[in-house]
Amino acid sequence: MRNKKPVLPPPFAAPTKDMRYEGTYEVLVPAPDRARPHRVPMQFDTQAQAETWIHSEEGKELIEELLGRR
Repeated sequence: MRNKKPVLPPPFAAPTKDMRYEGTYEVLVPAPDRARPHRVPMQFDTQAQAETWIHSEEGKELIEELLGRR
């Protein structure tokens, strides 16, 4: 039986925990070498905006940088 690599969850949008930005959303990027996900240093007004950003060219590039793939 082969050992399978653990599969990381994809980047996701979540309500911002920082009270200075209450009511906004942020993007979190799980990484294999970290206990906590990377936090993208941007706030979005809605969850839909954050999720759209994840799939944009800018989002894909920044996520790759955070994961050390660029």
